[in-house]
Amino acid sequence: EVQLAESGGGLVQAGGSLRLSCSASPSSLIYVHMGWFRQAPGGKREGIACINDEDGRIAYAESVQGRFTIAKDNGERRVYLQMDHLRPEDTGVYYCAADGAWGPLADLVQGVGNTNYRFDGWGQGTQVTVSS
Repeated sequence: EVQLAESGGGLVQAGGSLRLSCSASPSSLIYVHMGWFRQAPGGKREGIACINDEDGRIAYAESVQGRFTIAKDNGERRVYLQMDHLRPEDTGVYYCAADGAWGPLADLVQGVGNTNYRFDGWGQGTQVTVSS
């Protein structure tokens, strides 16, 4: 299991920017692929971005493509989510996820895959609120 520590989030006006970060604890996994999910009030959990620890491949959900950027710090096993041009519909709780397998993570970000998949690590969540 991977322990995750998130930071960032907060309140911002529409059109503004926020940056989230997530650090993963040491683990026995060879690769720790990481990503971000979010859940709006009353909504379903949505995978929005992920990055491959082995080769740097990135996947985004259509809802954030071109506005959000995911990046990682290889030396620290830390992942960032730069969120620009924020919209009120981006409001929700944002969760960091980590897993030793890339497929399930990427599938969920791209809107397919097993929504009941249990990741090796799941963050406590951080609130992002975008006011209109």
